[in-house]
Amino acid sequence: MTPKGSRPVLRGRVGSNAHPATQLSDFLVVLFGYAISGERTLEEFYERLQPFAIPFMALFERDRLPSRSALSRFWAALPEAPVEVLRTLFLDDLLARPLTPDKQTGGLVDRAGNTWVVIDIDGTREAARQRALPQTDDLPPAFRRLDGVCAPGYRGRKRGEVVRTRTTVSQAHSYQWLGSFGNRGNGRYREDLRKGLAAIGRYLTAYQLEASRTLLRLDGQYGTGAVLSDVAGFAFVTRGKEYRVLDHPLLQARLHLPPDHVQQRPESQMARSLYDCPEIPVGPEGTPCRVVVATHPAGKKKSPVGVTRAGVVYELFFTNLPQHAFTACDVVELYLHRGAFEPVLSDEDIEQDPDRWCSHAAWGQECWQLISQWVWNLRLELGHQLEPTPVRTTEFAAALLDLSSQAATCAAPSAPASGYGPPTTATSFKTGRFTGADFSLQPDGTLRCPAGQSLVAHERRREADGSLRVVYGGSLRRCRACPLREQCQWQGSATAKPRQVSVLLHQLVVGSAPLLCRDWSRREHQRACLRLVRDQRLR
Repeated sequence: MTPKGSRPVLRGRVGSNAHPATQLSDFLVVLFGYAISGERTLEEFYERLQPFAIPFMALFERDRLPSRSALSRFWAALPEAPVEVLRTLFLDDLLARPLTPDKQTGGLVDRAGNTWVVIDIDGTREAARQRALPQTDDLPPAFRRLDGVCAPGYRGRKRGEVVRTRTTVSQAHSYQWLGSFGNRGNGRYREDLRKGLAAIGRYLTAYQLEASRTLLRLDGQYGTGAVLSDVAGFAFVTRGKEYRVLDHPLLQARLHLPPDHVQQRPESQMARSLYDCPEIPVGPEGTPCRVVVATHPAGKKKSPVGVTRAGVVYELFFTNLPQHAFTACDVVELYLHRGAFEPVLSDEDIEQDPDRWCSHAAWGQECWQLISQWVWNLRLELGHQLEPTPVRTTEFAAALLDLSSQAATCAAPSAPASGYGPPTTATSFKTGRFTGADFSLQPDGTLRCPAGQSLVAHERRREADGSLRVVYGGSLRRCRACPLREQCQWQGSATAKPRQVSVLLHQLVVGSAPLLCRDWSRREHQRACLRLVRDQRLR
């Protein structure tokens, strides 16, 4: 965005004259300068700008700098429509100039060789302190300056009485912002999600990408069945918070079988047992979803995430990623890798602090945060021009051994690296006899026979092909008295031993290629631009 080229666009598209001698674009010019300067407050920015205010405004063909009082009145009177137009211009500017001439976007290559574009949707909160004021019948209601931008809500670890929530959308490979949507209190997260999806749709159209190959990494507040219907058509991974899913019979039955993986992150000594449960209905509409359950023993302190039952902490992860391309461990690592999104927000706070209170009006604060993200994207773009670097490739997860190698190296108590497929049973050797399929797996981990009796697991052993055999057995006393023993027992009425059923857990067929992440260095380009700006001198 060149200085002389931006002013007519902002003046013609965002608004017209707001004051007799001041145009709306003048205020936006001041805000862009404020975001670029890095000054902590507008008062400090005006003091630093005052000696060369006329040359600064002359870059945009204007002859006067708006006063601070005029800027305050502008923010207080700013309506929604100009801010929405500014949001459109922000995205237009981003899509008009790709980072590379060949419009590379980076991506995540799965184990089957398919490429996905990862988009992060996360919420950030800013809390505000309020003094305690007397409240009596003879005093009018207290007037709070931040009532227009804040409201009571969840504050997390931030100190304050009221809060403002901002939903941000970021391209995870180029680290460009695609949008910011703020609201009072806890915000309107589903409405903001729909707006974010509209911005993502424009981005995908500009780069000719498919929504089905776009992976949304969502904040945990989106982990409900109702929200998952909003992201239909996209791939997603999020932390689930509908813990009623744990009571589903299919999921309970899977939890009594051996886990697919045991995951341990380098920065923690805690080991999670992962259970992969595909096609579990979630939410009031019963949306089919792949649910990965992570369990670990409860500690002395209450776990900050998950739900604790009988001394075990259960965490849920919802996704629709295919099992042949992502293991259960890959899904959990992809979500926990959202931590890479937190440094982006941290760098944004250090460089620009977009959550600072620049306006006591909702749309004034939204305007500032949009401009702050705009400057972030411009810095990235300028950094790429100053120090152009090719896209880098990082191994996100190591390659898997083929199934035969996994079978040879997998120890008896451990699970294969690819995880297990659905449990299967053997067929009958005699026509008309009950097969293993007639013994249904129950939520309590037992099998129920056609006569209504329970079979309990009493043996687990590893087969030569790497599959795990779980042997269930009934009660000899009950089998001898069963009226269906002619169809169940091998010897018919001669019941010499109880009925046994084997459940086989075969290794899941997953691509053996490693997970690869292709992106650019964010801080290298940001620092290159900051060095250039800080080295400039006016004489």
